[in-house]
Amino acid sequence: MVSINDVAKKAGVAKSTVSKVLNNYQLISEETREKVEKAVKELGYVPNSVAVSLSKKEFNRAGLIVDIRHNSQFIDEISMQYLTGAFEKSKEYNIDVVTFFSSQFDGMTFKQVSSYLKSQRINCLIIYNLSIENINLYKLIENQEFYSVLVDSPIVNTGTSSVSIDHYKAQYDVAKKTMVENTVNNKVLYIAGGRGGYVSDQRLEAIKKLKEDLGFDLMVEYGDYNEYKAREIVFKWGKDNDIVVCASDLLAIGSVFALTELDIFRPVCGFDGISLMGYTKIAMNTVKQNFFQKSKQAFDELKRLLDGGTGRHIEMPYKICKINYMDVIQK
Repeated sequence: MVSINDVAKKAGVAKSTVSKVLNNYQLISEETREKVEKAVKELGYVPNSVAVSLSKKEFNRAGLIVDIRHNSQFIDEISMQYLTGAFEKSKEYNIDVVTFFSSQFDGMTFKQVSSYLKSQRINCLIIYNLSIENINLYKLIENQEFYSVLVDSPIVNTGTSSVSIDHYKAQYDVAKKTMVENTVNNKVLYIAGGRGGYVSDQRLEAIKKLKEDLGFDLMVEYGDYNEYKAREIVFKWGKDNDIVVCASDLLAIGSVFALTELDIFRPVCGFDGISLMGYTKIAMNTVKQNFFQKSKQAFDELKRLLDGGTGRHIEMPYKICKINYMDVIQK
């Protein structure tokens, strides 16, 4: 069996240098990194941590990349549902999984990201909520470095599938339902998620189309999926608008409590269907997604790609509803 000493000898470097390259230390020259990676490839070196697994007839190791840039319960709840669904499927398919946070790759070059994942013996990825900021992850997908499934991003190629609800239609549906239920809606405040993200852009375009169809005045403010920012936006503009449409439940919750403090009523709707909505005891329309099932579907799709399938888009169902306290408490 090839050892790390063999790699070091072939690359002409110290054993510690090989270890640093495999663990993606930053202070390694590109020339040294390339020599080590070349030696690893030519010798077929496998780190001890995965050697036993690789000795099996078939070995796949999936990287689950989660975006937790926003510090909130909203993100925690959705991410945990995603991971739980993936872990359940990984056991069914006997596929090893490693969880990464997208922030781990901040400051890395594309080549460093690719090398790091490969040093962990990752050969396939599920990426949740790919952000426009993650340029290197986009490049991994474009170059088809790994079999990949993107959750809530529309990219599809030979080795890449996407799994998502129709965010455009869902945002249009929940906003229209809320407006139809309330007769005074000439001025609409829309609190968008963030700038430049696929999900945020699709939801914003839906509101603009609804404006064309129903002819109301539209004010757009960006809340960045942050409850506090939504609260501040409503404090500033809530009185000037008839209804508040939010791109997430967390934004809706911040909006409702701001309206309560202002002692005024405005209809509010959210998006996603997180359990926190049930604890507000305020009935709001929202788009209910099953994040657990969406992640399981993504893992099914990843297995299909590994078995020789071609990338495709899968659209998941959603429903417009109100989430009540009794819907979320444990029985």
